[in-house]
This record gives sequence, structure tokens and C-alpha cells, in this order.
Amino acid sequence: MLAAFVRAFRTPDLRNKLLFTLGIIVLFRLGSHLPTPGVSYPLVQNCLETRDPTGDATSGFLNLANLFSGGALLQLSVFALGIMPYITASIIVQLLTVVIPRFEELKKEGQAGTTKMTQYTRYLTIGLAVLQSATLVTFARNPQTLFGPQCTNILTDDSFVTILIMVLTMTAGTGLIMWFGELITDRGVGNGMSLLIFISIAATFPGALWAIKNNQGWGTFLGIVVLGMFVIAAVVFVEQSQRRIPVQYAKRMVGRRMYGGTSTYIPLKVNMANVIPVIFAASLMALPGMIAQFNTDPTKTPPEWVQWVQANLTKGDHPVYMIIYTALIIFFTFFYVSITFNPTEVADNMKKYGGFIPGIRAGRPTAEYLNYVLTRITVPGAIYLAAISLIPLVALVLVGANQNFPFGGTSILIVVGVGLETVKQIEAQLQQRHYEGFLR
Repeated sequence: MLAAFVRAFRTPDLRNKLLFTLGIIVLFRLGSHLPTPGVSYPLVQNCLETRDPTGDATSGFLNLANLFSGGALLQLSVFALGIMPYITASIIVQLLTVVIPRFEELKKEGQAGTTKMTQYTRYLTIGLAVLQSATLVTFARNPQTLFGPQCTNILTDDSFVTILIMVLTMTAGTGLIMWFGELITDRGVGNGMSLLIFISIAATFPGALWAIKNNQGWGTFLGIVVLGMFVIAAVVFVEQSQRRIPVQYAKRMVGRRMYGGTSTYIPLKVNMANVIPVIFAASLMALPGMIAQFNTDPTKTPPEWVQWVQANLTKGDHPVYMIIYTALIIFFTFFYVSITFNPTEVADNMKKYGGFIPGIRAGRPTAEYLNYVLTRITVPGAIYLAAISLIPLVALVLVGANQNFPFGGTSILIVVGVGLETVKQIEAQLQQRHYEGFLR
């Protein structure tokens, strides 16, 4: 990996792309620490120092959103919303392709349809950013929800004009992040949005590890680092694992030319759903705690169902929470894979262009075979996702870490996945520019 970056810096055009990407990343991290107008930076820092990351009912959702913003959300910075509105909008648009026929038609139109869907995603991102920024400002006016009862005020002014400026600033910050991501994709290296998520999550690693060292000592710290290396190796191994289904294309005459007669394969990854099921499950697990919080009156004894939710579904170290969380991840893994990969459509396309799987008849038998293989692969993939996602919850019990424990859950899946994809793109561009041994 390091050798690929060294070789890339020796190539002038790749070096320019890498430096451009690094410049965008610097601006992105600068905006993550620039406070929003109307927010007192010293008061926010004091509240962060005394905050219990597992002590509030909305901690699951807030920790997840704070993770994707690189810690900017709880600092109420210009980029407080981070990339989360864009992720949510992308998932919604992708799911709507199954429900809305117009979106399904756009998906089949190729580049023109993709451009339109990208535009819809941008509009939806801005709309979600307005809603989420307004919600965050509401929390900021009552900071006990974000930081705990010890935090009473973080705003210098709570007038209507100031609140409106805060909402517009955070929404503009989300639009700017979206533009940064597209600039990296067009002029830099790698997928821009994925890289910004990678940077946001990686920025929280040093602080999380140092907190473990301060709380548990050097022995536990070194043990967790060693364990983290094994976890990273296991994640790399599974993320690279795939089942290759051979496909043979028959020869056919088009005019005076012969086409086909080639062999290829369909790569089915073990983890085809990537990190989406974990995000779905974490967001859904945060809903009961938020509903219970809205039905809690400080002056009265809460209802029994509220007490049960607060006791079982708001803390990640509870067995009931872990069981439901695992079940949701497995369910969403199968659900998302069934949406993103359609065996019938793949079989029809193969039949249309004269392709077939050796030993399997074209058409319906091919679709049934693909569905059978996909189901067998998705089972270990779902178990793998659930096991990785439980690592932060187990760490919460063993070493008192918060649910954003660096070597598990969404953080390690995204960091390893984006890192592998970026290095692959750099190596692919290097191979286009270096021909040593090509004519040997």
C-alpha cells in the first residue's frame, strides 16, 4: 500500500491528483472545527469534556451521526451534519428504484438516467440537511439532550435570526461537502464521498484509542491495538472474498464479423451489502429510545413500557439490545442484497447476449441457480457483519469504551473498504503509466 503511494508521487499527473485530494481534505477538516455562528466554542468544549457518551436515550443515533461527521456534529461546527444527509438521500433514492417505476426506468437508461438520479439525490440531500440542521439547532437550544444534565447553555444568542442563520450555515456546509466529494471524484483520486467518510471516521481513531489508554492503562491499550490488527486482517480477507460464477458467451455473427466465444465470470462478494445493514440497524435501534424520551415527564413516574425501553434498548451492553441488533443486521443484509442484485434480471441479460453458465440452462434455471448461490453466500456475510458490529458493544462491557470503538462496527468496515478501493484505483492508474516488462 505504501509502495503504491510512493510510486504515485513519482508520477507527475498522479501526484497532482493526490495533492488536490489532500487539499480538499484539509479544507474539509478545517470546516469540521469551525464553529457555527451563534455557538459558543468554549461552552461546547466544556460540555464535551463532561459528557457521558452512553448515558442518554439518543446516544445510538447521535454517536452514529457524530462518527460520520468526524466529531463535528457535537461541536456544532459549519460541517456539523457531515456526509450523513447525502448517505441517507442516496439510500432512499436507491430503495425508491424498487417502488417507483420512473426511477426504475432511469436506472436502465444508462449514463443519462444516472445523471438524473444523481440530481434527485442532490435535491433530497439539501432537503434532508434543512430538516436535520433544524433538529440539531433544536437540540442545541436544549443542550441537555446532547451532552447531559450538566450542560445548560451553548448558544450566545437564541433569537430567531440567529437560529435561521445557524440552519442556513449547516445546510450550506452540507452542500459544500457534497461539492467537495464530487471535485475529488472528478479531479482527484478515488470516490470523493467515500474518501470524506473515511477521513471523518479515521479522525476519531486517535482520540478513541487515547481515551482507552487513559482509562485502562498501557497494557489494555497495547492489547487492543494488537487485537485491532487481527480484526483489520480478518475484515480485509472477507471483503476481498468472492464467489466467481463462470459465464461462457456463444459465438455469433453480426454482419461479417464474429463476436462472442469468450469466457468471463460473475463476482459475488461475501459481503455484498457492505455497511448499509449496520447503518439501518443502528438507526432503527435508536428510535425506541427517542420515542421513550418524548414520553418521559421529569415530574412523574414514566410508564412501564418507557422504563423497559430505557432499561433494555438504550444501552449497547444489554443482552436484549445485542440480540435485537444482531437480528436486524441479518434481516437488513438479506433485504438489501435482494434489492441490489436481481438474479432474474441478470439471467435475462445473459440470455439476451448469448451467455450461459456451464451446466445450467439459460433463463429461469440460471436465475434459480444464481439465487441459490447468492443465498448461501449471504448467510456467512450477514453473520460476519453482525460479528463485526458487536465488537464495539463487547468493548463497551470489557473496557468501558463507547459505541464508536475504532476496531469494530461501521468504522472499521468503512475504513478498510474505502482504503482497499482507493489503493486499487491508484494501482490501476499506475499500471496504465508503467510498462516495465510489457514487451519481455
